[in-house]
Amino acid sequence: MKLFRISLQTKILGLVLTLVLLIIISLTTIFTVMEKEQIERQKGRLVLELSKTIALMPSIKNAFYTSDPAKIIQPIVEKIRKQVGAEFIVVGNKEGIRYSHPIPDRIGRHMVGGDNYRALVLGESYISRAVGSLGPSLRGKSPILDDNGQIIGIVSVGIMQQDIKQQIFNNAKKVASIALIAFIIAIIGSSLLARNIRKDTMGLEPYQIAALYKEKNAVIESVREGILVIDKNGLITVMNQTARRLLNFHGDFTGLKIEKVIPNTQMYDILRTGKSQHDVELVLPHNTLIVNRKPIIDKGQVVGAVASFRDKTEIEQMLNTLSEVRKYSEDLRAQTHEFTNKLYVLSGLLQIGEYDEAIKMIQQETETYEFQNRILFDQIYDRKVQAILLGKLAMASEKKLEFRIDNNSSLNVLPEQIKISHLITILGNLIDNAFEAVVDSQHPVVTFFATDLGNDIIFEISDNGCGIKEENLPKIFTRGFSTKPKGDQSRGYGLSNVLKSVELLNGTIEVQKNKMGGTVFTVYLPKFTGGESYEAGQGGHC
Repeated sequence: MKLFRISLQTKILGLVLTLVLLIIISLTTIFTVMEKEQIERQKGRLVLELSKTIALMPSIKNAFYTSDPAKIIQPIVEKIRKQVGAEFIVVGNKEGIRYSHPIPDRIGRHMVGGDNYRALVLGESYISRAVGSLGPSLRGKSPILDDNGQIIGIVSVGIMQQDIKQQIFNNAKKVASIALIAFIIAIIGSSLLARNIRKDTMGLEPYQIAALYKEKNAVIESVREGILVIDKNGLITVMNQTARRLLNFHGDFTGLKIEKVIPNTQMYDILRTGKSQHDVELVLPHNTLIVNRKPIIDKGQVVGAVASFRDKTEIEQMLNTLSEVRKYSEDLRAQTHEFTNKLYVLSGLLQIGEYDEAIKMIQQETETYEFQNRILFDQIYDRKVQAILLGKLAMASEKKLEFRIDNNSSLNVLPEQIKISHLITILGNLIDNAFEAVVDSQHPVVTFFATDLGNDIIFEISDNGCGIKEENLPKIFTRGFSTKPKGDQSRGYGLSNVLKSVELLNGTIEVQKNKMGGTVFTVYLPKFTGGESYEAGQGGHC
């Protein structure tokens, strides 16, 4: 069953309109109540003051001493009533007998309502609500006093409650009309707001934005490159775990300036120029990074910048490994080429009938390879070293030089931390350098020796070449240094790569002069790293 989701636009529209409607209803109700109270106070003061005024009129007082007070009082108060808009003005004597009334037939009858006590007995002026002969009304009552201050009558001025309610209702209708206009404006404003927010979110709903946020974090954390993003003010907004590791940063980066993490940053140049930078080298105290920087542009404005970077050391190691693997494959091709040539020669000897020469050639090759293979396969058990040496044997044969494997060599399977890439870099470069050193010798010989007796694995490569000059010994492991012609740009990196790989394995390398002339390189690699162990004889043959 598909879960029903309410769109963001509908939520905003519903929430704003509900809020506005509640506010309008509340304000309208409060205003109506206040308006009702105010109208009632105004009408109450009006009828009270009018009753007081009429009670003080001499003509009204004097009429009480005539034989027919109603004849004098009725015309006076009716005229006043019509001018002020009161519903009724009733003047009565001390017994409550009417001397005036809007309906003349009711003159001479008792006043109705039962609210005359305070005026006729206590002599007070007051406002009351009562149901009279005309219906419910708001009344202002005042006593009529003679010259001696004695109560001789009463004045009652009234306005019908229905008229007051009608006035309140009319005012409320005006307020409701304004409220309706405000609600219509709220509907239009809410629709525009919801549409604008939806535009800002690119039409995505909140759950879709949340899903994209999770996916973005997963993608950023899954890449092996460091990712760092800043806003237009240079504040860090995103930094993945790889970036933390490469920058050696720990803690919270929220609200942190980029220069606090990378003092020599060029990210501000990206914010200022809006131009990308590719494969720029960034030197830090603990490592060197290769950085790509790119501006974040929104509506033609640079609003931030993103940098991706990787460790230059890792890239160099990868390139070195690829280079050495290529050399290894070339050695194997050389081995194939050498054996192909020998097979062609052997085929030619057989075709021309030189069987004795063919047999002699086979015997010579067999003796040579039996001797080398006996040492290689019976005394050196590590497959990686065997493969490298086989390739170099073929390469030496093609170069017409002698590559010997010392018959005192013995080597078991190497520890796991020593990878084939390490061996290709170390042994491959040292043997190649030895081959180059003896190429001009009369009897070129390169010797390889390996042993794992003791706590170290030892590799020794010696040659009978011309050797290394004393002044060059301190420089041979310097990157880019070479005694070869300047034209070859690939020179000067072999021994530097060897030293890096040896140091990576916590080993050491020594360079000495060969007693018979030439150079001896000795590499010492520890067998143990941390909790790992290396047992003599592991992986050996039965």
